[in-house]
Amino acid sequence: MNDMENKQDGLIRGTAMGGRVRAFAVRTTALVEELRRRHDTWPTATAAMGRTLTAGAMMGAMLKGDERLTIQVKGDGPLGQIVVDANAKGEVRGYVDEPHTHLPSNSKGKLDVAGAVGREGFLHVTKDLGLKEPYRGSVPIISGELGEDFTYYFAVSEQTPSAVGLGVLVAPDNSVIVAGGFIVQLLPGLSDDEITAIEQAVGAMPPVTALLDQGLELEEMLRWLLPDIEVMEHMDIRFQCQCSRERVEQTLVSLGKDELEQLIEEDGKAEVVCHFCNEAYSFNKEELQQILDQAIR
Repeated sequence: MNDMENKQDGLIRGTAMGGRVRAFAVRTTALVEELRRRHDTWPTATAAMGRTLTAGAMMGAMLKGDERLTIQVKGDGPLGQIVVDANAKGEVRGYVDEPHTHLPSNSKGKLDVAGAVGREGFLHVTKDLGLKEPYRGSVPIISGELGEDFTYYFAVSEQTPSAVGLGVLVAPDNSVIVAGGFIVQLLPGLSDDEITAIEQAVGAMPPVTALLDQGLELEEMLRWLLPDIEVMEHMDIRFQCQCSRERVEQTLVSLGKDELEQLIEEDGKAEVVCHFCNEAYSFNKEELQQILDQAIR
């Protein structure tokens, strides 16, 4: 066992090259393992969900205050849809439609995330910025490997040239060994030579999972790409779901009188399972009757 067990999830944000480059790096091992356990994801599904959770954690760190975002990766592969929610406080949650997805390794001997996601479809990002209308950005899936897809999203939808690296290493017992990633964003004012140097550094960098598995700190990982990185912020990253029994009760109230009466008569009970955390909320006949009384008040 290496010292990864002692390393907690977290994120750093920094700048380099006189403020003309912005960079994020994150370790999401515990987060991805928590969601793997809750959803019983199989290795390829774990890798796809974990990469999206990792991107979501970093994109959440780009927000402010109570802002939040939702990522949907809707490909034509067997995984179905990946959904991730994140906010500016480092709270992340997510799920995949088909958690029991596992494919044979790809030609490089790696988990075939692209095969699971599919190569046709869209990556959607919805940001609730506290305005009347949420911001929505969508791009076609270009590879299904997800790192390239988020790179394409930033270039096209947010007009910010970026390099995105995402990785999840899964153990033979299906648990998550390490997970994490980086986003490097090029801001106006860089020369062609500087841009080329960053591109070459990204191309020569070992996989994120290899660096994290060796025990590298997040700052050391970013120094591979940006030797003069200056870290401005450290942030905790954790799984957090917004569901609660009270919220589920409100959802049942919103079903209306007819549907609730039908539930009471036909089933005499109800169980509601949260998509994001797989928590089950059970209601017996008496509790459903109370919710019905509330609905018809």
